[in-house]
Order: sequence, then C-alpha cells, then structure tokens
Amino acid sequence: MHRVKVISGHLSSYPPQGGNRKCNINHCRARAAVSGPEDVVVVHGRRTAIGKAKRGLFKDTTPDELLSAVMKAVMTDMGLSPDRLGDVCVGNVLQPGAGAVMARIAHFLSEFPETVPVYTVNRQCSSGLQALFNIAGAIKSGSIDLGLACGVESMSLQEMGNPGDLSPRLVDFEKARACVVPMGITSENVAERFGISREKQDAFAVSSHQKADRAQRSGRFEAEIVPVVTRVTDAEGTESTVTVLKDEGVRPSTTLEGLGKLRAAFRADGSTTAGNSSQVSDGAAALLLGRRSAVEALGLPVLGVLRASAVVGVPPDMMGIGPAYAIPAALEQAGLIVADIDVFEINEAFASQAVYCVEKLGLPLDRVNPNGGAIALGHPLGCTGARMAVTLLHELQRMGRRGYGVVSMCIGTGMGAAAVFEYPGP
Repeated sequence: MHRVKVISGHLSSYPPQGGNRKCNINHCRARAAVSGPEDVVVVHGRRTAIGKAKRGLFKDTTPDELLSAVMKAVMTDMGLSPDRLGDVCVGNVLQPGAGAVMARIAHFLSEFPETVPVYTVNRQCSSGLQALFNIAGAIKSGSIDLGLACGVESMSLQEMGNPGDLSPRLVDFEKARACVVPMGITSENVAERFGISREKQDAFAVSSHQKADRAQRSGRFEAEIVPVVTRVTDAEGTESTVTVLKDEGVRPSTTLEGLGKLRAAFRADGSTTAGNSSQVSDGAAALLLGRRSAVEALGLPVLGVLRASAVVGVPPDMMGIGPAYAIPAALEQAGLIVADIDVFEINEAFASQAVYCVEKLGLPLDRVNPNGGAIALGHPLGCTGARMAVTLLHELQRMGRRGYGVVSMCIGTGMGAAAVFEYPGP
C-alpha cells in the first residue's frame, strides 16, 4: 500500500512539467499530414495463429520456424525477391540475446540471401512495434527503401521471470526497485490507484472473448493468418503433423459468472485473475514497409501509411498506464484527435490497465479492439506489437474507406508506445 501511495504522488502531476503534452486530445487539432513520395508506408502484413503456450499446437515449434513462416509469406504474397530488402528487424523478448542468432537462422530458413542484414530489438511487450519503428526510421532517414519488421515469441520454450545480472545497488533507488516489480502487481497497483473494480475488469475480459469469437467465426482473421505446418507431440509421446490456422485462446463460453469465481492470481485481496489477464502464447508476425516512391515504382500496394509514432516513460510500478500517455503524444504528432480514429488496438496485458486507458482517454468501446485482444487471443511478448499492427491494418482495409487507426502498447519497465496509421482507401 505504501508503494501505491508513493506512485499516487508521482501521478498526481503526471506527465511531469515540461513534458510535450500541449493539448487535450479530444479538443485540439494540429496540422494533419499531407501524402507525399517520402511517406513511410506498409505494403503488407501477415501473422501466424496464436497458440497457447505449453499446451497448444505450437508448444514444440521453435521461434525461428514461426518467424520464417511469416517472413516467407509476406514476400511471396507480394511476389517480391528478398534481395530487395534493405534491412530486417525482429522484435523478441525471451530468446537469449534477444534472439539475434534465432533471427538470422529464420532468415536462412526463409531462403533470404546472406547479403540482406537482420537484427533484433527488445523493448519488452512493444518489441514487435519497436521493430516497425526502427525500419520506418531507416526508411525515413534514407538508409533503405524497403524493410521487413517482425515480431516473434515462443513462451512455450523460454521461461519468463529472469531479469539477468543486476546491481545490488538497485535497492537504493526507488524507481530501479520498481523495475523488478512483478507485472501482476503493477496491474493491482493500477486497479487500486484508479478504482478499477473487479467487475469492470471481468466485463472487459468477457467482451474481449466475445469480440474475438465473432471475428473468428466470421472469418475476419483468415486474410492475416499464415497457415503453419508443424509437428506436435501429445502427452503419450506420439508425434503428429498439424496445420495451425486458428487462434487457440478464444473462449466463447466465457461469462461474468465464470470469471467471478476465479481467485486473484497475484495478491490475496487483489482483483487481477487468470481470466482478466493476457494469455501466455506463441506466435509471429511480419510487415513489409517502404518509402512510398519506391513502393509505387515496384507496383506494390499501399495497405497503410505510418503517420506518427511515440514512446513515453511512465512510473514502472504503474507500467500499464503507458498507452494513456503514448496515444496523446502520437495523435498530437499526427495532427489528429480521438474522434478521427476509427480503430484503437490497445494491448490487453491486464484488463485493469486496458480499462484505465480507455476511461482516461474517453475512447469509444466499440472502436477498441473490435476483434478482441490479448485476453482472448493471447500475448506472445515480442510478437504482439507487430501482430496488432497487422490486425489493425486488415481491419481498416475491411472498412472499405479512408480511415485512421492506433496501435498502442504498455511496456513492462514503465513506458508506453503508440503508432498512428492511415488507410488511404481502396
């Protein structure tokens, strides 16, 4: 409780004075971007289905195989030779060395030439989105014309919870100590500090499953999911070949009554449960980005335009509030307001933080995660930011008209990230 009171003091005047938060995002409009040949555009994006970690069909599939599946699919769909790529960036959290060796192996499993470079990035839950930011930055700077931004995670084959070698001096610094607070406790902090009730959290979780179920049954995910042929071993040790086509975490039977029976997972008197938290998962996603002039010269389509990106810092003990500050920063940069946005994809690390962000920003619930989020679909850490961008762009395309969307993530050590995309229309 003392820690929550301390953080409450930090947040009472958050963001800090001098921060770049000049306007209320519901009432102030800056200059909107104008299209031009230097725009960073998304050409195409695909993802794997999301598997249940330890129990699902990807439990025996290595991350390099998952990553290779989406890398190949994106390039094959566009009929583009991999040697056209200037760089490849892969978001990953749990693999040793942030998956640097794994990513290069996936590169060769995809039959990409050795002359095309690849590297990895770890910004925790936002790693896949950071990969997109990195490739976009290289395009914007003129370093490359085309690049592939990816995210991948196998939470079946790698364990969470080991922060590595840390200085014993971290105990002397309050914010440093807060960086190693368990994520579930940060959820409890948000719920307590901002009065997010168990009922609100459970209702949000039920809605996530209902939305994901509708999307799955109506075939909305089919265009974005790459079929993956892999092998899985059952409890008796029998190995079989399967084709994975469908997200495994969606539970259509989820009810408020059922969630209400679950015990708190992180604190005896808490409100965060296994039912209103994201699922641990396996999956991969990839997006092809380019400079508009180069993309048009190659005759490639434009699925979306990256209009803005932002990463902000927030108190580590309240890491889930990150989107509530990153989204305004990105919207201000794009010259847009909440009312302009057709779809918000906000990571559902925990229902407490998702509900807080929705309420803080006054977001219309029907525009938030219209096809469900991580509570229903799952949250393969390094993949999720890229997965959400793929899902968002496909959803905007499905609307069939010009529109705008936002992807936003909370980040474990106390940050938030957001990107604004424009779909130019059919």
